[in-house]
Amino acid sequence: MSEKQSIIATLQPFIQEAWNKSGFENPTSIQKQAIPLILQGKDVIAESPTGTGKTLSYLLPLLHKIDPNKKSVQAVILAPSQELVMQILGEFQKWSEGSGIRGASFIGGANLKRQLEKLKKNPHVVIGTPGRTFELIKQKKLKMHEVKMVVLDEGDQLLIPEHADTVKNIIKTTLSDRQIALFSATLASKTEEAAKDLANDPEVIRVKKDETIGSSNVEHIYFVSEQRDKIKLLEKAARLKGIKALVFVKDIGNLQVLAEKLHYKELQAEKLHSEMNKIERQKALKNFRTGESNLLLATVVAARGLDIKGITHVIHFDFPKDLNQYVHRSGRTGRFGESGTVISFVTDREERELKKFAKELKIPVHKKVFYKGAITDDHAKKEMKS
Repeated sequence: MSEKQSIIATLQPFIQEAWNKSGFENPTSIQKQAIPLILQGKDVIAESPTGTGKTLSYLLPLLHKIDPNKKSVQAVILAPSQELVMQILGEFQKWSEGSGIRGASFIGGANLKRQLEKLKKNPHVVIGTPGRTFELIKQKKLKMHEVKMVVLDEGDQLLIPEHADTVKNIIKTTLSDRQIALFSATLASKTEEAAKDLANDPEVIRVKKDETIGSSNVEHIYFVSEQRDKIKLLEKAARLKGIKALVFVKDIGNLQVLAEKLHYKELQAEKLHSEMNKIERQKALKNFRTGESNLLLATVVAARGLDIKGITHVIHFDFPKDLNQYVHRSGRTGRFGESGTVISFVTDREERELKKFAKELKIPVHKKVFYKGAITDDHAKKEMKS
């Protein structure tokens, strides 16, 4: 019996059917470890890189456990951003098809009256941002006494000071026999400790690299430049044929300035940051997804958990603060065996740091230059000139 059959065959027929339709072969490392534990009712704290199939690691066993004949909310999934909530809802709808299991999303900034209407339809699964979810609980509109499972997706973001108390308060409204599952791409020790306080004797899973996704077809390259000249490199990158790039920028102020400069040069770039409202964010993502614009400038927080198909390049405009962040950002391209390119724009000092990262990750990283609008090796350009 293959790995696929052994884990997936233990799940409800509608899930097996959806798996077969999805074209997935074997479950990924995180799915192989997490699904059986969640099915056994254990609390789980899991770290696994971006793009390794974390959502299905909790969604499949969660769906398996729901009783569609009951009218009560049986599971709550919390996520730090509106985009991630909507993304999880999309996956939920795909994988619950034909099961009779109802789900609903609740996000801050959305019309409260319309959200109350959703609750009247008795969803079995609630997917929400912490603030809005807790607001509905306090108003006694969302009843938690039959909730058997609480999932914290991108758990390290949910347990930062801004959200931690709200998340703890939500968990306190459930009965003590409920199950907790926390998933994150990066799991700092303080997050792990905070999660252990909320959970009951949890199993900790750490997947550092996922072999099941196949050898990564991602090329890591870099360009050296003064900080103030990085914008010129970004303009050249924006003109590359067929590029669809996620560009990481450190802070919102810098991001706004970059977007304006690119627009001035008539280059299509969308922006994504935490101060934008829901409508602006949705529009930016839609334009990027459909290819109307080929660059999405984002801060790290705004891009958490985003799953956008077909990102060809990840560009570190501002250098990542540590190795973890480099890995996490870079994981947005070359997903599930597709090829991709990670570009770092670095100053001389950052170049040394990048080489250190490459050594630790055991990956080659190559210095490049732009020559006549194309990316080429540094030495090749010199040869052409001579």
